[in-house]
Amino acid sequence: MKSVSTLLRCTLTVVALLYGSACAQAATQLESPLQPTPIQTQTAKMIVKQLEQEHYVNMKLDDKTSGLLLDAYIRTLDPGRVFFLQSDINEFQRLRSQLDDELKKGELKSGFAIYNRYHQRLTDRLNKIVSALPAMIKSFDFTAEEDLVVDREKEPWPATAKEADDLWRKQIKNRVLSLKLSGKETKDIQELLLKRYQNQLSRVSQSTSEDVFQYYMNSLAALYDPHTDYFSPRLSENFQINMSLKLEGIGAVLQADDEYTKVVRLVPAGPADKNGQLHPADRIIAVGEGRKGEFKDVIGWRLDDVVDLIRGPKGTIVRLQVIPAAAQSEEVRKTVTIERNEVKLEEQSAKKKMIKVYQEGRLVKVGVISIPAFYLDFEALRRGDPDFRSSTRDTQRLLNELLADGAEGIVIDLRDNGGGSLAEANALTGLFIESGPTVQIRFANAWVKREGKRRSSDYYDGPLAVLINRMSASASEIFAGAIQDYQRGIVIGNQSFGKGTVQSINPLQHGQLKLTESKFYRISGESTQHNGVLPDIEFPAIYDKDLVGESTLDNALPWDRIAPVYHNTYFDLQAELPELRERHRKRAAKDPDFQFMSSQLDQMEEFRNVKTLS
Repeated sequence: MKSVSTLLRCTLTVVALLYGSACAQAATQLESPLQPTPIQTQTAKMIVKQLEQEHYVNMKLDDKTSGLLLDAYIRTLDPGRVFFLQSDINEFQRLRSQLDDELKKGELKSGFAIYNRYHQRLTDRLNKIVSALPAMIKSFDFTAEEDLVVDREKEPWPATAKEADDLWRKQIKNRVLSLKLSGKETKDIQELLLKRYQNQLSRVSQSTSEDVFQYYMNSLAALYDPHTDYFSPRLSENFQINMSLKLEGIGAVLQADDEYTKVVRLVPAGPADKNGQLHPADRIIAVGEGRKGEFKDVIGWRLDDVVDLIRGPKGTIVRLQVIPAAAQSEEVRKTVTIERNEVKLEEQSAKKKMIKVYQEGRLVKVGVISIPAFYLDFEALRRGDPDFRSSTRDTQRLLNELLADGAEGIVIDLRDNGGGSLAEANALTGLFIESGPTVQIRFANAWVKREGKRRSSDYYDGPLAVLINRMSASASEIFAGAIQDYQRGIVIGNQSFGKGTVQSINPLQHGQLKLTESKFYRISGESTQHNGVLPDIEFPAIYDKDLVGESTLDNALPWDRIAPVYHNTYFDLQAELPELRERHRKRAAKDPDFQFMSSQLDQMEEFRNVKTLS
């Protein structure tokens, strides 16, 4: 993932003082360079203070951090290294040890100045493309021997304007070729690309100082960890809507990824999750309203504008054109049609089913309980409603029903469960152990708090398995890790997400700061952060762990360990695992579903290793 994104800029006089005449001349070419507001100045000081004093990571804003901020900010603005020239980057290096001193005083001039240069380069490039595109398309020779670097993150910035022109020529040539391969005629391709770049130009011209501030503050926040974010007033409102689950839309969490809008995860039981056609790491390239509405190309759009386009009243239809995560190249597209709706608590509730398997010549009933989220109806609980809903209460009821129906073993399915209530993760663990700790929480001051089942009570003591995948995160990892540490059951599936941190929302004078304040640890002392929970029995992975998971995020906090807490174990499962793994290996070798999935994964790995396009 990679957090929230938006846009940036600065003042003429300051630019002249800071960068000298060359940079000042570049900035004066803007019609009206964006400038920070007094409220942003005050808010910047508050953000710096909270990051230094309250974040889990004890990192002071100093010259070293200043250099990291400069690199991160430039990378945020120009991740593909296609807009800035090397001369711009050289010029910005003068600020390498100054940004920290400025931010402590609430000064934002350098952040806005860098953006103004970016704005100039971006505007010049888009104007140039719009005016030259028809002639450029006609001139393309698709028989010429040329290569295009796919991932430019570590490539040098163009040294000259001529070098930048050639880079853009190749990129546009590749886009034209991709559209040709998808079946479009040259006339339609020209019209589509012209409209795309004109739209980008129009949106760039609408950038505000709020966009700049958002980008600059998030570049700073992301140095601490990927879950620390600054929310502008507009994004704060969107965040509250999402947290309340009252949003009428498709139920997908999105983020900006270069020019694209990428799917981070799907809300369990939401419209997109039920639809089954949209997946994490898919990239949205166009949005159409209704079953027949014209598609709007959204490549290069601001994230919040794309979200506004997708959002809509329940019962209405939205169509998305996406590049699938597993696509070999960008010309592979598919259309996903989704009916918007509300995500309701009852739809996220636990569900049961009974499956029947033959083992050693006899039929065995296995109960499966799927838990899409760790939920708790706080409102009903506050009202004193004795029948309030929670994941633990619902699971206990379903467990009793399955056992009454003859289940000889239970599987808790936590695939795609992104977490939720920590109290519920602890309570759910209590259904399967007599008593004891379930999780350790370490705060920034090194104080460790332990949660768990404090009193002995009845629990299910039969055969148990926990099913996880790469999208099982946070509270799911606490439950799976506790079951594994107690050797109470077998964990099967894939390595989990690896989110072992806790965030709080702090109000600011202008917007909000989401801040990482503590870290989860298993009772074994191992963190769930970064590494997640490793299954005892591994299945082929549907999600690519190089694209999805905590370890893919910049500045993710590392895995570490603290002192374990005493706990008993229920079985000697470690002694049984070698035989179980061997039996699983033999079964998987003959199972056509496992073989087919493995061949797909091998093919995906081959595509991922492609670094250049001919």
